[in-house]
Amino acid sequence: MTENVGTVIVGGGQAGLAVSYYLTQHGRDHVILEGASRAAEAWRNHRWDSFTLVTPNWLTRMPGAEYQGADPDGFLPRDEIIAYFEEYIERFKLPVRYGVRVTSVEPKEAGYLLHAGEAQVEAANVVMATGLFQQPRIPHFGANLPAEIQQLHSSEYRNPGALPPGAVLVVGSAQSGSQIAEELYQSGRKVFMSVSRAGRGPRRYRGKDITWWLDKIGFFDMTVDKLPSPKAKFSSSIQASGARGGHTINLHQFARDGVVLLGRVQGVEAGKIVLAPDLLENLARADKFEADLLKRIDDYIKEAALDVPPSSLPELRDGYEAEVIRMLDLKLAGVTNVIWATGYRFDFGLVNLPVVDEDGYPIQKRGITGYPGLYFVGLPWLHTLNSGLLSGVGDDAAYIVSDIVARG
Repeated sequence: MTENVGTVIVGGGQAGLAVSYYLTQHGRDHVILEGASRAAEAWRNHRWDSFTLVTPNWLTRMPGAEYQGADPDGFLPRDEIIAYFEEYIERFKLPVRYGVRVTSVEPKEAGYLLHAGEAQVEAANVVMATGLFQQPRIPHFGANLPAEIQQLHSSEYRNPGALPPGAVLVVGSAQSGSQIAEELYQSGRKVFMSVSRAGRGPRRYRGKDITWWLDKIGFFDMTVDKLPSPKAKFSSSIQASGARGGHTINLHQFARDGVVLLGRVQGVEAGKIVLAPDLLENLARADKFEADLLKRIDDYIKEAALDVPPSSLPELRDGYEAEVIRMLDLKLAGVTNVIWATGYRFDFGLVNLPVVDEDGYPIQKRGITGYPGLYFVGLPWLHTLNSGLLSGVGDDAAYIVSDIVARG
């Protein structure tokens, strides 16, 4: 039997739920098909125990459930994020079907046919809300590591005590990598860290959380056409942390505290990690990113004639004193664990249409494709940086739903 539904949303994360909210408000027939068995799967099973959002609570803006609590400047911990989404689904009676994994979306003369196991669903509209963070990405040369080394993707890491004794190599220094490395070394672990090209910003600046300023200067609202290249959509996230009330992440401080900073991992040879000589270059990029960002904020303050106090940030340079290591012998270094904070792969191949570009990213304009009734939502830089965040996913969801409603 083939079921007929007005709109099928593929994926029950924040983007899919936001679209469902607006379709519900319009009284439109729809269903969310979610492969996981419970709500908030990514937050529930793919984040470490001490995880918090890196944006303050006031930026939690799911449509109809904008944050109204007593701690707007705090940072929601993992368990509260899970509860937030569970309550969101229940409050608005969103039609989520769990344990239903869509395997293909095929065009029909009038609409689309979706396959999910033995089930088939026909729909006039399909909204792809599976996001970019679909499968953990681990370099192929990880298979060359000695068998006794435990390897985890950052999505599998839980806490320092869950790792075997010994030093830890963290590969990647964007949000996940930097936060995990900090937790590990502060717990007493010896940490080696492969530094990526991620930028840095202070947690607070001139009396406000940095995200307050980012919001004011339009950082989150910059549109995709302003990026220097299409591949810039995939740039690393800024080093930041909301743990312990929120604080600055600075790799120079890591070096001062004893973390051994390394360049980019290039391969594995006979139990040794081969490293690029780009450590100092990557540290300089992070420093420059922060300096450029603060200049933008200072310029905004001056132009807006705001009466705010100046800030004096510590000028740390400890990382530049680090030895540039080209080969790390894991056994000699005592490394027993490698955590790959190397991001995720994405694949929209289940949509049987030529709907992605050479990078595999959907070809669309603010989520609307060239195929009537086929949409994408919840991807960073779908329209703006905000498109992939809790603070902005609702705007794109509303835009897409307005098109669905106009289609009749």
